[in-house]
Amino acid sequence: MFSFLKKDKNEENKTLETQEESKNFLSKALSKTFSSIKNVVPQKKEKISFDEIEELLIESDVEYEIIEKAMNGLPDMITRKQLRHRLVMLFEHAPEVNLQNTKPFVRLIIGVNGAGKTTTIAKLANNLKRNGQSVILGAGDTFRAAAIEQLSTWAEKLNIPIIKTKQGHDASAVAFDTISAAISRNIDNVIIDTAGRLQTQTNLNNELKKIVKVCSKALPDAPHQKLMILDGTQGNSAIAQAKAFNEIVGIDGIIVTKLDGTAKGGALFSISNQLELPIFYIGIGEKENDLIEFSPDNFVDSLLDEIYIKE
Repeated sequence: MFSFLKKDKNEENKTLETQEESKNFLSKALSKTFSSIKNVVPQKKEKISFDEIEELLIESDVEYEIIEKAMNGLPDMITRKQLRHRLVMLFEHAPEVNLQNTKPFVRLIIGVNGAGKTTTIAKLANNLKRNGQSVILGAGDTFRAAAIEQLSTWAEKLNIPIIKTKQGHDASAVAFDTISAAISRNIDNVIIDTAGRLQTQTNLNNELKKIVKVCSKALPDAPHQKLMILDGTQGNSAIAQAKAFNEIVGIDGIIVTKLDGTAKGGALFSISNQLELPIFYIGIGEKENDLIEFSPDNFVDSLLDEIYIKE
């Protein structure tokens, strides 16, 4: 009995350490957002006025429609507890995702050029590997030779297998071969890159639909997740991109990159709430470890720590 309790206590301590580490990473990622908040509320307070809260949310690039939803019915002077409840609620619609009993688990990565797609794939693969899971990559962005080379470089650096072909070849064949290789090698995870494309490019979007169809032929129900990479520096303008892709193939979740380079961290509220999709990860730098699981609680607490005196 004693050893069981001790194990539970150790696990509890480990969870607290992980949460604290996550908040530290968030503080680094949101430093520019915090700076803009400080312009509105220079000193921490026990209660903050309705107008100040509204202004700092606008400064953080939260859409006004979302601000109205969060602030509706709050008093003139707002406590941390009151505001925290409203802000966390903005993420509560996001569906739960079951990753159990699926091997290999296939993720298809989607996004426009410049959003940090290839680097994010490497970070995600690294996270999975650090957690003791095996990974294989599929270089499905056959539209650009540079994309194949970049992903190959990351695969070599992380010592992860990759399936690739030449520029211009059939991207759906790469997806099929990657899933087939994962099945034959008993690999836990498949991550497939796709060409960075705009939602207005009809040919590329038809190719994306074909990749999704071919994945399901290689493995029933694959891909299990279609993840959209959004550039955090674009703030709310990224929402239109995600909505368009969601209509084309159906997006299961979001990864937001480059948060360390923007003061628009508040756009996460709008992105999650308007798309009604979970944010799974956020990117906070260029290194392989600079990708953290997104926690609405930690995100909101990190923001509130900047403006409220701790209770």
